[in-house]
Amino acid sequence: MSSAVLPALAPSRRAWVTDLPLLLVAAVWGASYLAAKGITTTHTVIAVLVLRFAIVLPALAVAGWRGLRALSGAQWRGAGLLGLVLSGIFLLETYGVVHTSATNAGLIISLTMIFTPLAEAAVTRVRPPASFLAAAGLSVAGVVLLTQGGGFTSPSTGDLLMLLAALARTVHVLAMVRIKAVQGADSLSLTTVQLGSAVAVFAVLAAVPGTGAAPWTVAAGFGAGEWAGLLFLSVFCTLFAFFVQMWSVRRTSPSRVSLLLGTEPLWAAAVGIALGGERLGVLGLLGAVLVLAGTAWGRRRADAAA
Repeated sequence: MSSAVLPALAPSRRAWVTDLPLLLVAAVWGASYLAAKGITTTHTVIAVLVLRFAIVLPALAVAGWRGLRALSGAQWRGAGLLGLVLSGIFLLETYGVVHTSATNAGLIISLTMIFTPLAEAAVTRVRPPASFLAAAGLSVAGVVLLTQGGGFTSPSTGDLLMLLAALARTVHVLAMVRIKAVQGADSLSLTTVQLGSAVAVFAVLAAVPGTGAAPWTVAAGFGAGEWAGLLFLSVFCTLFAFFVQMWSVRRTSPSRVSLLLGTEPLWAAAVGIALGGERLGVLGLLGAVLVLAGTAWGRRRADAAA
């Protein structure tokens, strides 16, 4: 290979060094729905959430101790408020995935990419481009078909919960932008306080009678497979994913990070079908294609407008 070709290859190689970890994050996020479904039941949702985040919280606190000490009172309160919203997101997502397929969960939650610009447009009273509205309509039509694999019936409880989770994610994104106190905080400290606040909510709920098995009871009943699933959710889907995002955002553009992480629903569908044995049917398959096309188109139009 001539030396004239090497400089041309170097930027591409550097890009792949950043892109591959981000694609891996998208893949583990996509697989998280099937993993959560495999270790969670209706009666163990809160216990699993306590265990999942209590495992990684000490590591985050140690890594970001200096940043945590530097936070102001307003930043602590703002991050804590965001944590309350985050706890609602995880509750809706986890209860949702228990009652629907991992494929549906991953595809429906991707509507956040459509809901967020629409909500921002409503708040700022700036009409989004017609092409974005068309993309949103395509995505919504896709979700309708996706949830009708067995014919036109009412969506399942899990599908509706995942739709609410997508709306809650939108609220979380808008709140992060609107709460001015948290905008100056570093991302590690902000994430740690949010997760700590969420774990506190889960711990309080776990102590309420009738909310399911206690976390230590669930942990004692876990076998090797359940522990492997829990550690996958904790270490890879939370700890690893966060640090890869922190690392990559300094080495590439936010739009590229968003594009690569936006492949999460593709991985969710692939894992659900390949490993979970899930089947979409003709209507479901068409719906999945429309959701993916609509969210990808909408994300590009939103980026262009921004």
